[in-house]
Amino acid sequence: MYSENSAERGVPEGGDADGSRVSHLLSYLKGHTGVLVAAGSLSLVATGLSLAQPLLVSGVIDAITESRPVGLLVTVLVIVLLSASIGNGVRDYLLQRTGESVVRRLRDALTHRLMHLPIAEFDRRRTGDLLSRVSADTSMLRALVTSGVFELVAGALMALGAATAMLLVDPTLFLATLVGLAFGLSTAVLAARKMRPLSEQAQARVGEITASVERAFSAVRTIRAARAEARETAEVGQRTLRAYEAGLRLARWRALIAPLSALGTQTAFLLVLGVGGARVASGAISVSDLVAFVLYLFLLVNPLVQAIGAYTQIMAGLGAWDRIREILRIPPEGGTAVRSKTPPAPGPDRTPSSAALEFDAVTFDYGDGPVLNEVSFTVEKGTLTALVGPSGAGKSTILALVERFYDPDSGSIRVDSTDIGDLTHAQVREKFAYVEQEAPVMSGTIRENLLVAAPGATDARLLEVLEDVNLSEILQRTPDGLDAEVGDDGVRLSGGQRQRLAIARGLLADAPVLILDEPTSQLDAANEAAMRQAVFTAAERRTLIVVAHRLSTVIHADQILILEEGRVIGRGTHRELVASNHQYRDLVNRQIMNIGDPEPAEDDSPPKVKYQMGSLSTMGLDRSVE
Repeated sequence: MYSENSAERGVPEGGDADGSRVSHLLSYLKGHTGVLVAAGSLSLVATGLSLAQPLLVSGVIDAITESRPVGLLVTVLVIVLLSASIGNGVRDYLLQRTGESVVRRLRDALTHRLMHLPIAEFDRRRTGDLLSRVSADTSMLRALVTSGVFELVAGALMALGAATAMLLVDPTLFLATLVGLAFGLSTAVLAARKMRPLSEQAQARVGEITASVERAFSAVRTIRAARAEARETAEVGQRTLRAYEAGLRLARWRALIAPLSALGTQTAFLLVLGVGGARVASGAISVSDLVAFVLYLFLLVNPLVQAIGAYTQIMAGLGAWDRIREILRIPPEGGTAVRSKTPPAPGPDRTPSSAALEFDAVTFDYGDGPVLNEVSFTVEKGTLTALVGPSGAGKSTILALVERFYDPDSGSIRVDSTDIGDLTHAQVREKFAYVEQEAPVMSGTIRENLLVAAPGATDARLLEVLEDVNLSEILQRTPDGLDAEVGDDGVRLSGGQRQRLAIARGLLADAPVLILDEPTSQLDAANEAAMRQAVFTAAERRTLIVVAHRLSTVIHADQILILEEGRVIGRGTHRELVASNHQYRDLVNRQIMNIGDPEPAEDDSPPKVKYQMGSLSTMGLDRSVE
């Protein structure tokens, strides 16, 4: 088996502690330092101007009491108010812009990682849940990364300044304020700490809804045909119910925060009015001092409440961040492979050979039992090799190992005499053009689907390859030509057309080895013949490896490998296998219906077999074959 030692491109790594999680997240602010410094400076200026307002109000009250002019003080107060408002507005814009930029970078990083995840990860996860992490989870981080953290810091600074001023105005009133605030705000903070795990659960439930809806939409025709709309709706309904219950749990705790905060502030305000009124009556402080103190109380309370709200955002956002980070921390496929600690025993010294591909005692297990067991074979360059056998025999798994979607548990796979464990995934895949059995057609145009394999291909080359796979008719029925839309998942094309378009994409890749998994499974007889001719034409220029159940696809192969229960139980040409392998003869018998027993040969040559079925013409044969 092979493993990867490769860090994600452009994505910083972090540890497991909360501080490390936050520092990893804040690392996405790299490049925004100047904007954040400007926003921080504006915040400090606005904080200073806000703290000056109670002093100016107090001065106005004293001036009115003493019959002094107040015009200058009022003008300064208005300027201070406007300046603080403008500064806060500019700061908020800068932070929102930064938040959008950070979310964009996170989405790019997450998409990049998803596109490079090992195939096994997609086997284990639901597509809809992965989509939810890219969309919903990243959106929750917008406030966390910028305004959440920033408001927490800015609120703390404002509260510190206001508390200092209150302490200077009247220490006794300040102590009364602390008593009122202590209970309500401390319990609100404790409630906010519950937000993180509850938010993570709620986001996971939203991911389940997305996965269920994506599953239903992707099979909507099957569901309609089976009259299963009600069942599928009920299934999605169960997911939405779970999300609803998770949202309610989150809402219950979130609903506690505002009342607890309000309780603390109202208690503090009543205490200040009561104690402050008594101190004014006793002459300990003036009315202007009491007014200034009350204004500072608001400047203390509002940032504290704001900070608690920001803390709530941070806890909720960290739940979403943990889901995103779970994906970002999965080692990507790619990079330079390194061998496992227990490589297969070395064989005899090898010299460069004419083999395009070699399997040497390869064993592989998906996790629930061996799929391949000591499989060995060689594919010579310029030949056509066919893999046949019953479903589950391991044919498609061999192709997946060739493409390095998975690595073998033991044994070795060599490409051009080089072990694929010594190559990167990209180096391996540039040698193969792979057409899957359920080859997807992506939404968009015919041109866009073809250019996936060959971005620089000319229109003339695209038209040529469409002609090769007998797909020119789809261009003739629409004035859009290559720019004709194929619909989501190629819904505007027939099954056979989708398959031929995928094969055309494989031919365009122009790799030295073309791999086809069931290339004619969805084609009628006429299109199968055309496709078979295209395959044979491609074989003249490259090596072909074909998985097929139809004999018409493999009868002319240079080598046929018969697989059963993960083992190669026969190999040879069609003629040789008919004469020597009863499993292959059974396959032939099932497809051709009338097959005679081998006739005794007059010499030592292999026995002859007579086919007595006119349908042999569908395999390119119009006479009895020996």
